[in-house]
Amino acid sequence: MNYTLSKSSGPAAPVEAGYASLRRLLPLLKGEKRNLAWTGISIVISSAGTLAAPLIIGRTIDTSIRNKDFGGVLVSAALLVVMYLTVLVASYVQTIRMGTVGRRVLFSLRNLLFSKLQELPVAFFNQNKTGDLISRINNDTEKLNQFFAQGLVQFVRSYFMMLATGIFLLVLNLRLGAASLLPALGVLVLTQVISPWVKRKNQKSLQTTGSLSAEIQESLSNFKVIAAFNRFDYFREKFDGANRENFTSSVGAGLANGVFVPVYGLASSLAQLTVLAYGIMLVTTGHLTVGLLIGFMLYVDNFYMPLRQVASIWSSLQLALAALDRVSEVLALESDMSVIPAESHVSKAVLEFRDVSFRYSGGKDVLRNVTFALEAGKTYALVGPTGGGKTTTASLMARLYDSTEGIVLLGGRDIRSYQPEERTKKIGFILQEPFLFSGSVLDNIFYGNADFIGSSDEQRAEAVAQAGLGNLLERFERGFDSKIETSGDAISLGQRQLIAFMRAVLRNPEFLVLDEATANIDTVTEKLLEETLRALPKETTKVIIAHRLNTIESADEIFFVNGGELQRAGSLQNAVDMLMKGKRES
Repeated sequence: MNYTLSKSSGPAAPVEAGYASLRRLLPLLKGEKRNLAWTGISIVISSAGTLAAPLIIGRTIDTSIRNKDFGGVLVSAALLVVMYLTVLVASYVQTIRMGTVGRRVLFSLRNLLFSKLQELPVAFFNQNKTGDLISRINNDTEKLNQFFAQGLVQFVRSYFMMLATGIFLLVLNLRLGAASLLPALGVLVLTQVISPWVKRKNQKSLQTTGSLSAEIQESLSNFKVIAAFNRFDYFREKFDGANRENFTSSVGAGLANGVFVPVYGLASSLAQLTVLAYGIMLVTTGHLTVGLLIGFMLYVDNFYMPLRQVASIWSSLQLALAALDRVSEVLALESDMSVIPAESHVSKAVLEFRDVSFRYSGGKDVLRNVTFALEAGKTYALVGPTGGGKTTTASLMARLYDSTEGIVLLGGRDIRSYQPEERTKKIGFILQEPFLFSGSVLDNIFYGNADFIGSSDEQRAEAVAQAGLGNLLERFERGFDSKIETSGDAISLGQRQLIAFMRAVLRNPEFLVLDEATANIDTVTEKLLEETLRALPKETTKVIIAHRLNTIESADEIFFVNGGELQRAGSLQNAVDMLMKGKRES
């Protein structure tokens, strides 16, 4: 299955104005009804205060000021102060409540994304860059948080204010109100036309930010190789290229996001000029009072001020929608490695391949119609030239991938019918590149071992001793307490493999795969590991992948893997001959 995430969402469909665009973001607000309710009440209160002010001012001009009633002016002034203070408090409540909502959405969305990534198969991570995934979790979700915390309330309040003010304008004077709203209609049409372009610019900017993050991650992960080959220039050039592309797309997004502000400002100026010219004519003909004209001008400002705010918020919305596209793309993925209903098959083998074929996405067959059976308690070896398919075969045994065709049986059942925790308890896998995380050696040894959840350090140490692994701890300066930082670079690769080995053995698997598990270990330590393997229960089946032939000389059976085929090699000497022939042919 192809899990490659798109670099761009392609041409965007015309963006619906207002709430239609927000509907895509609303599912993220589940569970925030209380905060949203308080925010809605605050919006109504602050909007009501703002809308009432022009009426009070116009009435004061036409009555109190015109009749020189200074007491009435003071009453109106006091009323305005109270209203403006109320608007201030309501705005503060909006900010606090939606700031909380934004942080909760960010927290929940990042958890949701990370949980989704844990559900996806190994193939997904082979097809996508780690840096881009990190950018989606960190950068893209932060864009959504910024919109929820800062832009959403202002966006809704601005639309509410424009709707209410537009109604006021038309009720006060239909013709003058219609004239004042005409520039807004032109702006609305323009917004519909250019919004898809703005969104595409923001998508490109987010994508290049992800590419830049991926480039940095790759360079830092391979820094030792860069230093060893003195190829700082090569990676500097790659970073410079990614940085320039990000710079160009960011500038383009910035220009696109800024296009609305001057246009909306021009619309506001045209509306005010129209109202002023037409209003003065109505005042001179006695169809309008001076106070009402001033109030009308204030309402026009109340209509176009939110419109100008929407201009800046609209670009934030487009950025949030572009970020949501990238986040949603990950959340929409479904693993093709689901658990199927259990169905028994007639098989005496602990693990069996029946006509198994496998190919990576977009690649050629790595295995073709492979059939073999492994018996309980025996040791098997896989040999073959580099790239012949040994690790792929082992990965299919552990269900890191599913076969393209055919079936893999584990204990007489389709391996796909096992729940992940049930399967991983039965199968141990020691990878070529062991995974470690920050903590102690003890923490890493018992990582993911459900049998020791809640156990004390003393109980864990006793389990290590009983498994015959105590001698291996001598390879660490402080034994169990030895610290491992980040990816484990502070310890040798051999020590990392020792930890992975102990981690697998302590799970007491029924089936153990060792993929070059002793490749970076000295001869003495390798002997200790062999003794430990012999101490495993006699029912444990072992599959060893190794290039050092002395590692597999005690195997009960040897398979040669190359060219999509798996053949029984028979003796060790025959395996050597087949390996040399395969290397010459490759």
